[in-house]
Amino acid sequence: MNAYEELMAYEHETQALGQIAGRLGWDQETMMPRGAATQRGEEMAAIEAVLHARRTDPRVGDWLAAIDASSLDAVGLAQVREITRSFERASKIPAALAKALARLTSTAQGKWAAARAADDFASFAPVLGEVIALKREEGAALAGSGDVYDAMLADYEPGTTGADLEAMFSAMRPELVALRAAILDRPKPKTLSGEFPEAAQLRVSEKLALAFGYDTAHGRIDKAVHPFSSGSGHDVRITTRTNPTDPFNCFYSTIHEVGHATYEQNIDDAYLLTALGRGVSMGVHESQSRIYENQLGRSRAFTGWLYGQMRDAFGDIGVGDEDAFYAAVNRVSDGYIRTEADEVQYNLHVLLRFDLERALMSGDLAMGDLEAAWNDRFAADFGYAVDKASNGVLQDVHWSVGLFGYFPTYSLGNVYAGCLNEALRVAVPGLESDLARGDTSAATTWLRENLQQHGGLYEPRDVIARASGMEPSEAPLIAYLKAKFSDIYKL
Repeated sequence: MNAYEELMAYEHETQALGQIAGRLGWDQETMMPRGAATQRGEEMAAIEAVLHARRTDPRVGDWLAAIDASSLDAVGLAQVREITRSFERASKIPAALAKALARLTSTAQGKWAAARAADDFASFAPVLGEVIALKREEGAALAGSGDVYDAMLADYEPGTTGADLEAMFSAMRPELVALRAAILDRPKPKTLSGEFPEAAQLRVSEKLALAFGYDTAHGRIDKAVHPFSSGSGHDVRITTRTNPTDPFNCFYSTIHEVGHATYEQNIDDAYLLTALGRGVSMGVHESQSRIYENQLGRSRAFTGWLYGQMRDAFGDIGVGDEDAFYAAVNRVSDGYIRTEADEVQYNLHVLLRFDLERALMSGDLAMGDLEAAWNDRFAADFGYAVDKASNGVLQDVHWSVGLFGYFPTYSLGNVYAGCLNEALRVAVPGLESDLARGDTSAATTWLRENLQQHGGLYEPRDVIARASGMEPSEAPLIAYLKAKFSDIYKL
């Protein structure tokens, strides 16, 4: 074998081991007994040590140096680009630090869950402080003389900087605050009422997953406290959750995670267990979950179909027609929880987290001031006070597991989805009539062919620009939100 072939054979095994590590994480969230957390931390640390050793193996550098780039096609060049990026990153992080982070974040997750249940941030703060210290150490190793937070962002959205995001988000924030204020001055739509048993919710949830193209021969749906998607290729797992008084929580969590999962399932099989065989970035990943959930799943046409499904499953649900149901699905109301927020307010939740975590990493915000800073910013953006820690600084798992730099990709995904939606509506002129029958296939096929099948072949902004025909911009998202909610609320 030549150097490229040897490198790809080695990478195949590394990717397979990475999938195993991911399965341990899935199990921790869904099936693992509560008392196993400490042992799981050791297991995660052990496999992370193996993965770190493989990713920093000097042979990888030797193979990369020996490859004749002129002999490679576009796919080969992209494989080398991604492996080089991973190798250079991993080589900057000491093995002991990688192992310590894996062990600490596994146990910190359990401590976060206990603190959240008790509404006691003080009990979680010490271990979060340890996580932040290790992440700063990791960020400094990655950044060299550069910006620590930018180095963290590169894990999730290569090619994007904190300054780029700050400019985009600064343009979005006043528009969102003004739209929110205008909507909340209007009469609120009716909400659902009635009985929503868990078993029936899960049956409708599975029907929705299938309607959006989820391949259950290569995927599972389970329950978890925090819905998520994991895996890639031929083994993709999603979770959802139920609420006895709010079936939308279950249904739209499912559609959202199916957007992530089908992206992974629809990547070209030729890239399976390679560096290209996964979503290219978290922002692009989020664009898929968001366009499935919002522009398609919360559209007037699709909610008309869903209304019939809900009447069949639950009987009288408290709203009398499709228009009232559409308004109920898209109801804007006060709330604390990011994952339950409507389209108008969701990004305000994310922008808060972006600013705070960036300040934590730079040292501008002290760990001891985090809860107060969160509460102050929330009151400024939303106009009311956080009532308890589980509705504020403790509501998300991300910081406990070290995912600094992840939060802004949620809003970046919304921005990307706005661009894709604009192009999709032009490319599929009969889309509304399809969605009214519960048929998403034209939309999901367009997304598969124009974006999902490419996996990591193109850089994040490039794949969005290729699919949508425009450079990423917040303008289509803001225009979509203004048009949609002005119609619903008669602004």
